[in-house]
Amino acid sequence: MQRQMVITVMLEDRPGIIADVTGAIYELNGDLADINQSLLCGYLTMTLIATFTDDINVENIRQQLSTIESEDSFEAIIREIKSPLRSDAGSGLPEKTYIVTVQGKNRSGLVYGISSFCYEHDINILDLSTTLSDNQYTMVLQLDLSKIVDIKKLREELDDYADTAGMHVMMQHYDIFRVTNEVTLI
Repeated sequence: MQRQMVITVMLEDRPGIIADVTGAIYELNGDLADINQSLLCGYLTMTLIATFTDDINVENIRQQLSTIESEDSFEAIIREIKSPLRSDAGSGLPEKTYIVTVQGKNRSGLVYGISSFCYEHDINILDLSTTLSDNQYTMVLQLDLSKIVDIKKLREELDDYADTAGMHVMMQHYDIFRVTNEVTLI
């Protein structure tokens, strides 16, 4: 029997953090699945999924991570996944996955507004990234539109919302976005 864990780590960025965290998991014979990490305002946040033998629990992982030396306070959240993920669980996106890019002058409530729009239309946000540069706010959202019957109508409503909010919005199917924006790894 195996246990799957979701582990989130946050601390001030420095070289070697990823090696330290993945090394701690390796020391417990953990097998890494998915990792997502980002750097914001000098802080690294990493979320990963790892599988361990049944004898490893949350406290064992917390103790192993506590051996990582850091000048900054080190925060970790560890949760056991009660229903283990299938090995192919993260391998595919919903067929109706779209990318929405939103740009506008920076002001309070932009993310709240677009996320509320999604909620009101029963749209699940799969991924979200934002950037602020020269008072220009940019959001890139990966959305699951599986519950949307009329994509054209949704586009019109999104355009109306964007006009009202003073933003520019572009929506395209994930396949088109991927072909025009991603670099393929060999």
